[in-house]
Amino acid sequence: MEDYIVDWSRAQFALTALYHWIFVPLTLGLTFIVAIMETIYVKTGKEEWKSITKFWMTLLGINFAIGLATGIIMEFEFGTNWSNYSWIVGDIFGAPLAIEGLMAFFMESTFFAVMFFGWGKVSKKMHLLSTWLVAIGSNLSALWILVAN
Repeated sequence: MEDYIVDWSRAQFALTALYHWIFVPLTLGLTFIVAIMETIYVKTGKEEWKSITKFWMTLLGINFAIGLATGIIMEFEFGTNWSNYSWIVGDIFGAPLAIEGLMAFFMESTFFAVMFFGWGKVSKKMHLLSTWLVAIGSNLSALWILVAN
């Protein structure tokens, strides 16, 4: 294999990983911050907490989308750029990633939709529950990915 192909593959993966590692930790922290702010809103009923929560929820959505996009691209890059490596460690690496996808990611994504589009459509407590489940699901996803690594 030509050396420049390996170099370009490394550069591509490094760029994707760079963006992923910028936005994912920010998303993980923002989920709990948004959940705490919404808890204050539900307990006090003050509308300014709802405005603050919605503002930070918008930033959370942007970070979540970028983290999701770069994460999916990174998974494909494992197969396309590092196919021999994936073939060797696939049995070990695949199981925790499958658990992450089936358990945490589906929970996180489902309740993310309720969290974003549920204002005024579900009760305050159900919305708060969905926000906390997004925070828990996001961090469970991170846990299973770290287990895989």
